[in-house]
Amino acid sequence: MSALVSAAELRAELAQPSPPVLVDVQWILTGALGPAGRERYAAAHLPGATHVDLDTELAGAPGPGGRGGRHPLPQATAVEAALRRAGVEDDSRVVVYDQGPGFAAARAWWVLRWAGVGDIRVLDGGLLTWAAAGGELTDAVPETLAGSFSARPGSLPVLDAEGALGVAREGTLLDARAAERFSGATEPIDPVAGHIPGAVNLPTTDNTGPDGLFRSVEELRFRFASLGIRADSPKVGVYCGSGVTAAHELLALHEAGIDAVLYVGSWSDWVSEPTRPVATS
Repeated sequence: MSALVSAAELRAELAQPSPPVLVDVQWILTGALGPAGRERYAAAHLPGATHVDLDTELAGAPGPGGRGGRHPLPQATAVEAALRRAGVEDDSRVVVYDQGPGFAAARAWWVLRWAGVGDIRVLDGGLLTWAAAGGELTDAVPETLAGSFSARPGSLPVLDAEGALGVAREGTLLDARAAERFSGATEPIDPVAGHIPGAVNLPTTDNTGPDGLFRSVEELRFRFASLGIRADSPKVGVYCGSGVTAAHELLALHEAGIDAVLYVGSWSDWVSEPTRPVATS
């Protein structure tokens, strides 16, 4: 079953008597790219949507020396409180979105599934596609609700550093970062350049087309098959810089019918331990 919902499909669902709960996760990595998520939400969001902050509610605080990475697993209580604030119940249908093309929304999709949300989808193309399709936007903040969602952390498997290296040796470990970061040619964020030995590079930016929408299932399957990854592949893991864009790769894999596991700490956790090996190519 697809985890994506189109702007047209969402508009129809929102007109139903029991519409899905909308969660806004607009977010950017650095302020150099414009206003942060909360400011973007304050300026424009889908009517009725509640903003959830990626850095503080969909991720925990990094450990000493960067251990755990820049976006480690959040506290289950933080996710629970954020979803209750949005009015989420245990049986709610939830749709998450960002400004496009879905990196933060995919992280929310993964975290909420890890926390036990059973019915969670991503607005394909995000707010930009919604607006382009004539969808209504507002700056009105809805009232804080009181949902009763109870988090069940651990509802999805995760990889740690040792597990990621094991997948690289016995299966396929995908590095979702840009090719120049994977090769070690440049590293704009983390203190060490390169990649986990045995990993293969498949930049997540190519999961979407020029329109910001996910590529078709056939295109995604072909893309993964080029690396020998298919629905019957026994072990597939994914990492990126800090576990955000890798979730976008996981969503693409899900759409292609391929099970995969996230190395949450990703490269920022890997390089927090100086004794771990680093490959460049």
